[in-house]
Amino acid sequence: MRLFRKKSKQNQTKETVPVEQSAAEPISLSTHFSENIQYFKRVYQDCDDVVFRSFLVGNQTEATIIYIDGLANTEEIDARVLSPLMNEQIDPEANRLWLQQKLAVANVTELGSISECIEHISAGSPVLVIAGEEVTFSLGLTKWERRSVNEPTGEAVVRGPKEGFTESIGVNTALLRRRIKSPKLKMRNMKMGRLTQTDVVLAYIQGIADPILIDEATVRLERIDIDGILEGGYIEELIQDHPVSPFPQILNTERTDVAVSSLLEGRFVILVDGTPFTLVAPVSLYSFLQSSEDYYGGFWLNTAVRWLRYLFLVISLLFPSLYVAVLTFHQEMTPTSLLISIASSREQVPFPALIEALIMEITFEALREAGIRLPSQVGPAVGIVGALVIGQAAVQAGIVSAPMVMVVAITGIASFAIPRYAVGITFRLLRFPMILLAGTMGLLGIMLGIIMIIIHLCSLRSFGIPYLAPMAPMRFREMKDVLIRAPWWMLNTRPDLTDGPYNKFRQIPRRKSDTKEEKR
Repeated sequence: MRLFRKKSKQNQTKETVPVEQSAAEPISLSTHFSENIQYFKRVYQDCDDVVFRSFLVGNQTEATIIYIDGLANTEEIDARVLSPLMNEQIDPEANRLWLQQKLAVANVTELGSISECIEHISAGSPVLVIAGEEVTFSLGLTKWERRSVNEPTGEAVVRGPKEGFTESIGVNTALLRRRIKSPKLKMRNMKMGRLTQTDVVLAYIQGIADPILIDEATVRLERIDIDGILEGGYIEELIQDHPVSPFPQILNTERTDVAVSSLLEGRFVILVDGTPFTLVAPVSLYSFLQSSEDYYGGFWLNTAVRWLRYLFLVISLLFPSLYVAVLTFHQEMTPTSLLISIASSREQVPFPALIEALIMEITFEALREAGIRLPSQVGPAVGIVGALVIGQAAVQAGIVSAPMVMVVAITGIASFAIPRYAVGITFRLLRFPMILLAGTMGLLGIMLGIIMIIIHLCSLRSFGIPYLAPMAPMRFREMKDVLIRAPWWMLNTRPDLTDGPYNKFRQIPRRKSDTKEEKR
């Protein structure tokens, strides 16, 4: 039995035209009050959360205020709009002047088209329609539940600010403004998504960021045509230079200080309403291996931590594949005592080292993913207990050897030292083809895999900036913040992100004559 029947073309056109026209064409408001109200009611048909509150202004002029229940501040509407308008005796011909000068609302915007009215209503601003007026009035009385500013859970630090972005774009822009108290901080507002109309802000510092770079970012953002933007990952995938590459070319962060420091270096920041993750570009590979905490302590200590981080990166990528290659093809490279110990532990294992490594790596990644997805109360317990129980049971059952469990455990710990999840998961995925190359061609396969990765990295760009800069191409002046973290009195120049003119100096460089005078 048919539960639904197709509507006739005439009925379809009659019902859909108002919505499509209001969303696409700037239809002017009618001079007749009743026609405007009926039009809005047709547009918001079957939208029971849209409220049409009709009343009389000064007991003589018809008016209706339209708002969405849950997005508008009903208490402020009652106190600042309905009560004054219904009780105040005014001249009907002076409505607009009275609204602008007497109404106790900070933000009153005149709207002249249906599409503008729908846009403001959907954003939570009540719209006031008054008989005899050719325009409507948008009242900035929005209100919805917002999460308070808390410490980012994914980018915890021992020393540094504890505040992070929230899902409200208004709060996020205010956090940037509170840090950078200069009118040179520019913010370009955009709306993306034909249905969601998501607010997006492109932030940069005028005079520091290259105008060509900002224009390119604006063009890429305006080129996006999609029905909805729910998170910054949508935009990240649509504007990056090489979308098929596993390496991220745009940095995402929850931390306010990371976004501010990126702006001061000449980069731009993209804020998306509905997500606490902001996008930072252009970046290099080394940007994902640096932590904001590197700049809050002594430079010797943070340089050592950075070297340790690079070492862990190499271990997380190559340690299992090196173990498989040496054990399969290059036993002569292993000391005799160690080789005998490994051989005795693998005596009952029925699989070659390649299959053994793949089994353990897949199991470890499954446990790690399960620990992330489970509730916070049981997630860590499942990850730790699962790894111990499964590892011990696998060794006793003779499925894997004890050295392989140690290799996989050390590799997993090393991968946790990578500060950015996006690049960390990339190296976790690359670990599997490296193991396959090691198990089929030995050290030759590992070298082949490393060469292929380096060639791919050299071909990547982030908004035109080389992904391995400043090492490829080599720029010695910018090497002070790559392998080492130089002291602040040496970091007096900004990264040269473009070949055009830019604000070079972060601080005035010290002259030798000044140093001699200080010594005297």
